[in-house]
Amino acid sequence: MPSIRFVAIGDSFTEGVGDDLPDGHVRGWADLVAQGWAASSSAPVDYANLAIRGRLVWPIVEQQLEPALALGPTHLSFNGGGNDILRPRASVTRIVDAFSHVLRRCDEEGVQLILLSGANPSAQLPLGRVFQRRGDLLSAAVEQRIADRPDVIRAYNWPDAELSRPAYWSEDRLHMNARGHHRVAARVLEALGETPPKEWWSLPEIDAARPTGRQYYREYVGPWVRRRLTGTSSGDDRHAKYAAWTRVEPFVA
Repeated sequence: MPSIRFVAIGDSFTEGVGDDLPDGHVRGWADLVAQGWAASSSAPVDYANLAIRGRLVWPIVEQQLEPALALGPTHLSFNGGGNDILRPRASVTRIVDAFSHVLRRCDEEGVQLILLSGANPSAQLPLGRVFQRRGDLLSAAVEQRIADRPDVIRAYNWPDAELSRPAYWSEDRLHMNARGHHRVAARVLEALGETPPKEWWSLPEIDAARPTGRQYYREYVGPWVRRRLTGTSSGDDRHAKYAAWTRVEPFVA
């Protein structure tokens, strides 16, 4: 059994939405971390990913945390709250309470917590100033809650100005593209004390036309509003992509 058993829980950010592969599946930063970790340490890594797009922070905790811990991981990554702060009555205190619960359970099970903040898309979003303000409040509140815990591994992406540039984001402006996911993976690996490939920090820009104006609202904002009005989620009827351990071997050229 590999000495590193890494499980990720969360929403679309951790599932990997925006980093689409030719076969229709999504990859994302957590998959890349497992690959980079195995390569950097020259040892296999067991990896699981229970994240599902569209989840609010407490459903992430209630539906994913205990199954993740039941796998017996050495490391667990957690991020959440991005979907919550898109809603007008989100409570930052309630969101941060979820982070405290995850930390407590990791402590009880002897699991190393890797804590991430999502990247910041505010500059390119409708009502971006509102999202920016809420994201700033959430980031500060989480950091304050864990200020006395230097043992928690931190990979903060929200304050990364480079990662906020449009070139790191997919057409919907809300999910990172492959370039963005690679940069987040590099940040996590660095926080783990591992060495990411240098090119992951800034892959070549993706040359793709981006919808603007009415086209953007029709293709992305409208469907999001309809889901809110109907009480549905982009993650309905979806299942974890790696609900059990998958072995990631070091890359051999």
